[in-house]
Amino acid sequence: MALRDEISAAVKEAMKSGDKKRLGTLRLMQAAIKDKDINARTDGHDSALTPDAGLQELFAKMVKQRQDSVAAYEQGGRPELAQSEKDEIAVIQSFMPKQLSEDEAKAAVALVIGAVGATSVKDMGKVMAELKLRYAGQLDMARAGGIVKSLLG
Repeated sequence: MALRDEISAAVKEAMKSGDKKRLGTLRLMQAAIKDKDINARTDGHDSALTPDAGLQELFAKMVKQRQDSVAAYEQGGRPELAQSEKDEIAVIQSFMPKQLSEDEAKAAVALVIGAVGATSVKDMGKVMAELKLRYAGQLDMARAGGIVKSLLG
């Protein structure tokens, strides 16, 4: 089942069960997908988001935004708002692949470095591009950048 269909089914299920928090987050996800589709069409692209890889990237951005909000709310002494953001993160992440652990991330970066033949930090762009292709949604690219630098430096 395609990811869009899974989200639609989850919306219906949340409506039936009366889970308003989950329903709200799912609708935010659908709105973000539609917004991205519209932007892609107005930019002259024929197709919208690629089936699942583009959606995973979009969801990763949504999670990152919410993590930033959690940090701001906790720093501002608003634990109830931070908890609301954490709940949204949990719903979004339920549609994402499992994140790689630190050891798995290092192994993945080492594998890609070998695959693209990178020998120095100058080759970092190639490595990052390949990591984005292979591990979209599974690997935080900011964290991966640090690992790449440490392995190539």
